[in-house]
Amino acid sequence: MGIFRKWLTHRRIHQQQQQQQQPGNDPSPTGGQAQQMPLLSMDLDANVEWIRTRLEASPDLILRHLSHPQRPDLRLALAYIDGLVDTVALQHMIAELFQQIELEAGSPMNAAGFYQSLLNRKLTVGGLREIEDMESLLICMFNGATIVMVQGNRLAISADTIGGEMRGVEEPSTQTVIRGPKEGFTENLRTNTALIRRKIKSPDLRIDTKLIGKQTHTNVAILYLKGVVKNRYVEEVHKRLDAIQIDGILESGYIEELIQDSTFSPFPTIQNTERPDTAAAALLEGQIVIIVDGTPFVLIAPFTFFKFFQSSEDYYQRYDIASFLRIIRFVSFIVAMLLPSLYIATTTFHQEMLPATLLISLAAQREGVPFPALLEAMLMEITFEVLREAGVRMPRVIGSAISIVGALVLGQAAVQAGLVSAAMVIVVSFTAIASFVIPSVNMSAAARLIRFTLMLLAATLGLFGIMSGLMVVLIHLAGLRSFGAPYLAPISPLIPGNLKDIFIRVPWWAMVKRPLFLSQNQNRQPRMHKPSPPDDNNS
Repeated sequence: MGIFRKWLTHRRIHQQQQQQQQPGNDPSPTGGQAQQMPLLSMDLDANVEWIRTRLEASPDLILRHLSHPQRPDLRLALAYIDGLVDTVALQHMIAELFQQIELEAGSPMNAAGFYQSLLNRKLTVGGLREIEDMESLLICMFNGATIVMVQGNRLAISADTIGGEMRGVEEPSTQTVIRGPKEGFTENLRTNTALIRRKIKSPDLRIDTKLIGKQTHTNVAILYLKGVVKNRYVEEVHKRLDAIQIDGILESGYIEELIQDSTFSPFPTIQNTERPDTAAAALLEGQIVIIVDGTPFVLIAPFTFFKFFQSSEDYYQRYDIASFLRIIRFVSFIVAMLLPSLYIATTTFHQEMLPATLLISLAAQREGVPFPALLEAMLMEITFEVLREAGVRMPRVIGSAISIVGALVLGQAAVQAGLVSAAMVIVVSFTAIASFVIPSVNMSAAARLIRFTLMLLAATLGLFGIMSGLMVVLIHLAGLRSFGAPYLAPISPLIPGNLKDIFIRVPWWAMVKRPLFLSQNQNRQPRMHKPSPPDDNNS
């Protein structure tokens, strides 16, 4: 028993030492987030010195003192970060403070009264809030606020002077439309929320904010329509965001990967967009929009499989044209997944399925090709992926040269050299074009990943391998969830009333209900009859 007791004691000490060595459990004053931020002091000089020491006299830290020679007790200091504030608003506020000090210099007002006067009546800048600890002071300052500290007061004022150089509202570069709004989100969170407010002028639009990232303290906004969205989706989004413990968030892709349902699935369960009209439409459907400060791409959740094939332009043009284009997208998705694997399977195992004339033509083309169909297809697909990545990464000025070299030089030269057949070049080219038809880049990437797997199955088992792979994909899709919503809804489970906006789009007057699996209030509009011309006999 003594040996066992010694072993337990040694193990307990070892565990305590390991916990103390972890960064989050550092007991020292500089141990990451374990450091306790102090409260503001009544001594103005002590507060200013703490800020200067904490930021190690950073060159972009501006500290400015304001006082009056006749009233040394009426002193205040301003603290802000150069480049993050609106200089016009800041200069106006400084002029107001100088004027107020001059007015109060001859009055018997003490420091507490002077502070309350500034807070309640004298400062005319937009948003004001009181701060009592240094951590909140630093966060507000890094968000573009100007801190006003008064001698003899334990509270400071955070004045909303957010500004600096920011990109204006421009046309989206990744989701262009022929007919529709031409404005896109920017890197400023407040600008993005205002773009949505302009489209949904409803008091039921809720905006919840969070700070995520131990070092970046990134502002994240959660938008939803109260009374339309299901409360369990809102609770689930808050739960997943609150569970994030990371040092920094630089783009919405961080959030997307940390809160999505199935990390190892090729299919996306969260959509990203830089179009305010798409985000507003999602809110009206009962979905939730997540906006991350510093990126123009906002997240939409929950998001189901069939919504990835819908474009915002579908709702701005005639329903028949929109339905035709939507069917084209579904067909293109199937082509992007299956065409190379079908070519490999038919030319390798199932030649009897081809017409004699086509079979003779393909055999003649492949006569001088030294590689099997799988290796030939892999070579062409990987070459195209390299060209695609090179076209994205290279400067726009010379990016067009990549397409010319890839399409004309490599393709034609490869056929003439006998490395690949002309039919394979056609198959790979049409597959690439089909992948560009899909509106969502994430869903297009999923088709590309599945394509390579189906090519391997086609080369080993033929059509049986392709069908087996498609069955696995279908079973995987049926088991996916997006924040609890079935990924294949309204097909699985079948909701007949929500099929009006899946493979086709019916006219707007016929879309009376919202999606049942997304919203708690399904009534979009009252039921109405199809419009018809007036009766001339009654005129």
